[in-house]
Amino acid sequence: MSIGILGKKLGMSQFFDDEGRSIPVTLIEAGPCRITQLKSTSTDGYNAVQLGFGEIRDKLVNQPAKGHLARSGDELLRHLKEYRVDSVDGLELGGSITVSAFAAGQKVDVSGDTMGRGFAGYQKRHGFSRGPMTHGSKNHREPGSTGAGTTPGRVYPGKRMAGRYGGKQTTTRALTILKVDVERNLLVVKGSVPGKPGALLDIRPANRVGAKSAS
Repeated sequence: MSIGILGKKLGMSQFFDDEGRSIPVTLIEAGPCRITQLKSTSTDGYNAVQLGFGEIRDKLVNQPAKGHLARSGDELLRHLKEYRVDSVDGLELGGSITVSAFAAGQKVDVSGDTMGRGFAGYQKRHGFSRGPMTHGSKNHREPGSTGAGTTPGRVYPGKRMAGRYGGKQTTTRALTILKVDVERNLLVVKGSVPGKPGALLDIRPANRVGAKSAS
């Protein structure tokens, strides 16, 4: 059953096909993810599987979380994510989901947080044009008008202005898996994915909906 899997972005590389063409790829260390909770319509009103990924030190986990994780195994996990499924039949609490659930040629959607770029101005954040660069101009990178004056006398919410840029969750859809390395828990995905090396990624079959964050 191909539910989905959590992984860590290792970085980008290149992959050569049978004709010797160089293809840009992203290397993802995916799983193994432990099944930390099973939900069914009889007990929770819907069917879902919660997966855990990534080690974490004991002192960083509170007692309720330790009690929850103890039901499925001894290892403490950093990230938890819930996936809606049609049925939980054949799945066991404490079992593992690995990259073997995926195959070369399969399409996947990859979600993650984009790289944060800190406080950015109008040109970098929104692509505004610059003002005149000569003839005594003093508005090289200024925003221009932000709204009317007396009426309404305020800046409307949602106005594109300078501020924090990046660091938001996004999804790159329908990426092709070029290779699956079960021994090294490795997925080789064509193209780029969100985030910097080491970032947490959610990999799931393309066009699948219903994933819900639990962390």
